[in-house]
Amino acid sequence: MDARAIIAKLRRHEVPDAAELCWFAQGLADGTVSDAQAGAFAMAVCMGELGEVGRGALTLAMRDSGEVLTWDLDGPVVDKHSTGGVGDCVSLLLAPALAACGASVPMLSGRGLGHTGGTLDKLEAIPGLTTDVSQEQLTEIVSKVGCAIVGATAQIAPADKRLYAIRDVTATVESVDLITASILSKKLAASPDALVLDVKVGSGAFMKTQDEARALAKALVGAANAAGCRTSAVISDMNQPLAPALGNALEVAEIMLVLTGQTKGPLMQLTAALGGVVLADAGLVDDVQDGADRVVAAIRDGRAAERFGKMIATQGGPLFFVEDWARFLPEADVILEVAARDAGYVSSIDGEALGLTAVALGGGRQVESDVIDPAVGLSGLVRLGEQVNPGQPLAVIHAGREDAARRAEAAVRSAITIGDTPEPVPDLIYERVG
Repeated sequence: MDARAIIAKLRRHEVPDAAELCWFAQGLADGTVSDAQAGAFAMAVCMGELGEVGRGALTLAMRDSGEVLTWDLDGPVVDKHSTGGVGDCVSLLLAPALAACGASVPMLSGRGLGHTGGTLDKLEAIPGLTTDVSQEQLTEIVSKVGCAIVGATAQIAPADKRLYAIRDVTATVESVDLITASILSKKLAASPDALVLDVKVGSGAFMKTQDEARALAKALVGAANAAGCRTSAVISDMNQPLAPALGNALEVAEIMLVLTGQTKGPLMQLTAALGGVVLADAGLVDDVQDGADRVVAAIRDGRAAERFGKMIATQGGPLFFVEDWARFLPEADVILEVAARDAGYVSSIDGEALGLTAVALGGGRQVESDVIDPAVGLSGLVRLGEQVNPGQPLAVIHAGREDAARRAEAAVRSAITIGDTPEPVPDLIYERVG
């Protein structure tokens, strides 16, 4: 086969067959396909459409470009993926809750991307914890604990790693076909029995409209089910941060407040919704509501916290993290409250701007080589519809330096709009697909 012929076929708005896409994916993985050809391929896909069959074929081709994991675990293997938002630390809550409900959860997660935080970065705010393990170690951890949250090895979907880097510099990220293949090639390489997708929509998400989110959800669900993995999606709101905090250690603290029964809110609500769906799809419960109820019960009675503590210890973190978590999490040198100047109601929150503010503080990467400061970020964020008075905190900034805190203060003020009258607050969950 020839890369040029496959690219020419796409240029003519013809869809390559499964064998051609498999060849191209292997070429991405082993270097047979050049960077120029990879860029031309991505642009041709972006300018046209692969359709349902072609999208599924590309997904499987990229999955099979590397290692596909196998499991010998008690209970069905389940997983979850979010398309990215701000203050979204659900994975840290959901994995131990699902394990407490009888599922095996070897969760392969990623790092921060753009304005959104990464699950691995959040977890690594816990001293000593490692997310870099072999499959043998991963299997051992999940066998003992029921869950683990780790990074994928370089052998998982190497075609996607290569193509994603090229898409990032060729303005070809925003393609439903390429997004679907990228997400699912990695998730399906982990061989879950059931998968739940959290597709975000709103100011803090990559998908800004519900129509865009629905189109992506349908594409993901269709391709994953066609590949033999029982999959459903939940479309959830991201017009404000999910948790009232952004930043790695600060989001871990929010998770601990939920796990130890000190708070509930949207984190608990979305965790229950996603958990209910995947438990039902895995056959562990009779229906979605039963699954959601079991997830909530596992959190409220402490079983999820117990699993989380065991997972942390087994992955190298403190033995008694759950019992004394505040002592272990790093704290920033500079703490600055952003006080409201006017009275009114919180009418809009630019989640993407807040996410970029956390990145600028050092909580994320602006280039791949950046070292993250796990202590920095934002906490105590106001919520949509909340009434505020002059002097009341809109947010608390956690920074490494005073000048960085002052820059963040201006950004936070610009991102939060105070109106004269209360506006309707969007529902957290819009719909389920699949």
